[in-house]
Amino acid sequence: MAGIEDVARLAGVSTATVSRTLSGKGPVSTATRLKVEAAAGDLGYVVSASASSLASGRTRNIGVVVPFLGGWFFSSVVEGAQRALLRNGYDLTLYSLSGGGDERASVFEHFLLRQRLDAVIAVSLELTAHEVDRLHAVRKPLVGVGGPIGGVRTLMIDDVAVARLATEHLLSLGHTRIGHVGGSKEFDLDFHLPTNRRLGYEGALEAAGVSVTMDLFEPADFTMRGGYQAARRLLERDAGRPTAIFAASDEMAIGCILAARDLGLSVPRDVSVIGIDDHELANFFSLTTVAQFPEAQGEKAVEILMEQLHPGKHAVGDFTLPMPFELMTRSSTAHPGS
Repeated sequence: MAGIEDVARLAGVSTATVSRTLSGKGPVSTATRLKVEAAAGDLGYVVSASASSLASGRTRNIGVVVPFLGGWFFSSVVEGAQRALLRNGYDLTLYSLSGGGDERASVFEHFLLRQRLDAVIAVSLELTAHEVDRLHAVRKPLVGVGGPIGGVRTLMIDDVAVARLATEHLLSLGHTRIGHVGGSKEFDLDFHLPTNRRLGYEGALEAAGVSVTMDLFEPADFTMRGGYQAARRLLERDAGRPTAIFAASDEMAIGCILAARDLGLSVPRDVSVIGIDDHELANFFSLTTVAQFPEAQGEKAVEILMEQLHPGKHAVGDFTLPMPFELMTRSSTAHPGS
């Protein structure tokens, strides 16, 4: 196998010049770069990752931390991040915190500090000041996805505005008795997503002059099964059944559609249903939803990390970056009785 000395000999330059050229570190003329790249190509020489990391102090490995792996949103963010990291020549190490508080403490106190990582992306985790300080103390750039974190570049979606948009869509169709399937208390953890989406729902109703009633809210666990069970509780009532349901996630919204069908109700004639996410199954169920583009969030998080790891090569953006969302109208919503 060819080594760096062979490339230097064939190109007629020093090994230091070969190293600078192939690592992209330091000044090299265009003519020299072309000679070195041609020699490396002819010899099939590939830069050693371990040697490169020793020389640069970089491992080209990024740690990504998620609350758990079961959710479509988290896996989509990770997929977007991995795609962007591969384009930039980086690997990804994934950490799931599904084990609870002790596991989280172990990851932030030991693994992220001990492992050879260049930087960290925290997805839907409201990091404490101590966790942030520990990572900054060892000079690991950090980007958050999901909400504001003190002292950290973050991407966030306005959950109140997203829920308001979904509810306003139902109101614009003429619905006034709108049920809400939202997160139960145990899911109101980092960034208070269930509470914020409920606030957006209630705010839209109040702005339209529609009374907010507790009997139109049913808690669930952000799964299809949970959405199904909550929707049945809303729809099996003898009186006061909602004509529309806003679910705080697409998986719960799909559960609502299935519950309505099992009860002999037509969607959207008897009940309209809207969710949030634009889940991969949303189009299959013709679900109206508010898309939040999680893969794009993962890619953008990597872009921000590259700004920190390679200053000057990327444009520096705002400290907290709001992410886009968009109403995707399909056939699960219509005027009441349509």
